[in-house]
Amino acid sequence: AGIDLEAVVWRESGRIGTYYLDFATPPRPTQAIYDRAGSCAALLQPEDISWEYLLGSRLLHLTGITPALSTSCAAVTAEAVRRAREAGVPISFDVNYRQLLWTPQEAAATLTPLIQGVDLLLCGLRDAALLFGCTGAPEEVLQALAALSQAKQVVLSTGEGGVVAWDGERVLQQPSVPVGMIDRLGAGDALAAGVIHGWLDGDLAQGLRYGTMLAALALSQHGDMVVVTPAELAALLAGEGGRLVR
Repeated sequence: AGIDLEAVVWRESGRIGTYYLDFATPPRPTQAIYDRAGSCAALLQPEDISWEYLLGSRLLHLTGITPALSTSCAAVTAEAVRRAREAGVPISFDVNYRQLLWTPQEAAATLTPLIQGVDLLLCGLRDAALLFGCTGAPEEVLQALAALSQAKQVVLSTGEGGVVAWDGERVLQQPSVPVGMIDRLGAGDALAAGVIHGWLDGDLAQGLRYGTMLAALALSQHGDMVVVTPAELAALLAGEGGRLVR
C-alpha cells in the first residue's frame, strides 16, 4: 500500500492482538470479540516512539481506541498530544468509543483532557451522549461538544442522518449517501479519512462530502479498507457511480 515502515517498532517476541467478528443480520447484532491483552501494541511505551518522525507531518490523527488498550498506550496518546501542541502540529481526534475495551466513565475521564483545543474533533451521536452527556438535536449536540472540547472544528456523525459539523463559524450539514449495506465494518474510519482529506485542503465542507461517500463505499463492500483514487471519488461525487464503466 506504499506505507512507510521506517518508524514501526518491531519486537523480537510477543503476540499480535486479534479480534473476531461474529457477523449477523437484524435482529441479532454483529459482535466483536477482542483478544488484545498483553499484545505488542498494548505494551507500547512513550519512549518507544520516534517523536521527531511522528511529528514531521501536516496533521497528527489519534483515536480513542489507543488509550483504551492499556495504561502505557494511554500514556503514549497523552504524550503525543502534548508534543504535538508544543510543536504546533495540528491534531485530529476521533472519539471512537469501544464499550468492550472500557466503560463510558473511564473513557470520558481519559478522553476529555486529550480533546481540549484539538483542531478537528470527530464523534458519533451515541458516543457524545454516552461519554459526555451531550444530548438533544444534532445541532445542539454539536454545539455542546464544541463547548466541552474547545475544538476548532467538530464533526458529528448521526448514522443514516449524515453528518453535521461546526467549522468555527457556522454549522454545516451533509446527508448520508443511500447505500445497500453489505458490511458495517470500517464506515467510521472511512468517514474520518474523507473529512481529513478535505480538511487538509482547507475545505471542511468538501471533506464532509468526501467522508459520507467513503463511508457509503465502506458499507457497500466486505472488509474495512476502502481503496479508491481521488479521480474515482470525484466521479462518484459527480453522480457517475452505479453505471458500467467501459
